[in-house]
Amino acid sequence: MNVRNANAMDDEATVARREQLRLAKRRQRARERRRGLATYQLRLPHRLAEKLKAGGKRAGFVEALQAFIDHEVLCIDDYENLRLIAWNRAGRYMTRAEAFQLYECNWRHVDHNGMDPGERELIAQLAREHGNGVINA
Repeated sequence: MNVRNANAMDDEATVARREQLRLAKRRQRARERRRGLATYQLRLPHRLAEKLKAGGKRAGFVEALQAFIDHEVLCIDDYENLRLIAWNRAGRYMTRAEAFQLYECNWRHVDHNGMDPGERELIAQLAREHGNGVINA
């Protein structure tokens, strides 16, 4: 076998292996989607990314992270007045700070009398956390 044929065979093997790996990765992503998992890339400072990677190995880390996110990020549809004043937002979620700003800016549009007790408590919490206990309306 000459060198030219050997290189051609190596190239074919390399291409075949790349295709095999590409298809395997596609199948892996499909399995993860069926299990409800998703990958989200996030640019973080290197040290924070290292900490996140190390923390991810600890049992209960994902649950603790989810609890933090559930507290810090609100689903707009869970609160009727928030949904009404966030009508022009594309996403389903917003941070507590964004929600507070939205309530403050649109306070005149909030239905104070018909408000759900859960939303009333949320607004009180947001006022304590972001407005020193006050909504400047």
